Amino acid sequence: MIEREQSGRIRDWAVQRRLPAAIVERWLGLDAADRDALLALAEGLRLRTGQFVSAFELLEETRLRDGGDVAGILARGELRGVIEGGGSRPERAHLLLEGLRAIRFPRLRAAAAGLAEKIAELKLPLSIRVVLPQNLGSDELRVELTARSGAELEELLDALAARRTALCRIADALGGSDEFEDEF
Repeated sequence: MIEREQSGRIRDWAVQRRLPAAIVERWLGLDAADRDALLALAEGLRLRTGQFVSAFELLEETRLRDGGDVAGILARGELRGVIEGGGSRPERAHLLLEGLRAIRFPRLRAAAAGLAEKIAELKLPLSIRVVLPQNLGSDELRVELTARSGAELEELLDALAARRTALCRIADALGGSDEFEDEF
């Protein structure tokens, strides 16, 4: 009876969000504790359809790779704080997905942290911003300059020129150059 009620709540939530049938069936195929944990997550953070699908996929991949269960993954401290913490629900949903990606792709997280550290070591002026692609999803390195005069722009360009070699090494590492793989 309780399982039928839970299944009904899941189906109702899925219909309201136009969740693909294949995802609904996979969700219903989980054990009761995992189904419940996902439903509580979806309702508690008011996840949008895309957010739920992303979270579900990341949780499933992590569960398959590491063993364990969805409820156990969601109970981890770094996620529990986000799920139960303060702040807006959209921001918490965003942080949840970031946390799930970090758990699912630990090497990617370490690489991003290493690149960010190398950028910080450049000690660039505040008017120069080096931007890594989100989740290292591309090999493009963006550099933003904010200048209010020609003289200020010239100073910023000189600062970049002085760090040219280091910036090129970061770009090469981002592009997947094997030469720099061990550095980051």
